[in-house]
Amino acid sequence: MELHNLKPAKGATHSEKRVGRGQGSGWGGTAGRGMNGAGSRSGDKEKRSFEGGQTPMSRRLPKRGFKNPNRVEYVALNLDRIQQIVDKFNVSEITPTFLHANGIIGKYDKVKLLGRGELSSAAKITVHAASAKAKQAIEEKGGSVNLV
Repeated sequence: MELHNLKPAKGATHSEKRVGRGQGSGWGGTAGRGMNGAGSRSGDKEKRSFEGGQTPMSRRLPKRGFKNPNRVEYVALNLDRIQQIVDKFNVSEITPTFLHANGIIGKYDKVKLLGRGELSSAAKITVHAASAKAKQAIEEKGGSVNLV
């Protein structure tokens, strides 16, 4: 057996149904599309949300809420995670560029420092936002927080 000899097992494939190729085939004339109407013509396609004529779900359900286009989403970075990063990478300065380079945040993510956990070593941290508790905990250990 070689690659050029390979073919599907007998009965595993079917020949393509050739419609619109004469009356003798049984699929000539209208080619299985029926008589008239949009469905018999080329380019016929229903809308994505079409539900056979009944009012679609998107129109039956009420609209609710509000999406603020100016919302700023932050990636939370707690003190215990900062300590893990300091221990793992043996660094004393943490910046968003450093966090992105090591796969901790995305390229365009903004970072907010939060106060969960303990910090046992001093670190100079640059982030986009920080809670008062986190800032105080870092400064008590001799570190600093810079806001970008």
